[in-house]
Amino acid sequence: MKKIASVFLFVLVVLGVSAQQKFYDFTVKDIEGNDFEFAKLKGKKVLVVNTASKCGLTPQYKQLQALYETYGGDDFVIIGFPANNFANQEPGTNEEIVEFCERNYGVSFPMMEKISVKGDDKHPLYQWLTQKEKNGKMDSEVRWNFQKYLIDKDGNLVDLVEPKVKPDDKRILSWIQN
Repeated sequence: MKKIASVFLFVLVVLGVSAQQKFYDFTVKDIEGNDFEFAKLKGKKVLVVNTASKCGLTPQYKQLQALYETYGGDDFVIIGFPANNFANQEPGTNEEIVEFCERNYGVSFPMMEKISVKGDDKHPLYQWLTQKEKNGKMDSEVRWNFQKYLIDKDGNLVDLVEPKVKPDDKRILSWIQN
């Protein structure tokens, strides 16, 4: 029996099958404290973005919302993760963040609870997004607020888009449309 198990394990390794956590395995808390299962996103392209309310890039909320209004639905979704990792630019509570986003930008795309996107307390999703050994694509570092990660319809990390690149950049639009 041990020999069969060893052969099976060897075959899995050779075929590249692993027990790595996949994008769709994650369940996070939305900004209201409810479970948000990524499994329900299967078949959609997903743009994951870390956000902040008091950043020079905060006006990107407007472009993110416009992108969501144009393309959001069965094939595409944006998921925002407020984070206070850069110059204390997201100091508010989840409730304050919701109020700010709705009042100033009419944000209707899914927002998750405030998390950490770097450091010792980095959220497990951001560990997956930033470590090649976990995502199978690339190592990266979250450099600032509004860094965007692109996930394909199969839950694979495709690319990252630097914070200063606006959500309506032709590179992002082309990825969504193709």
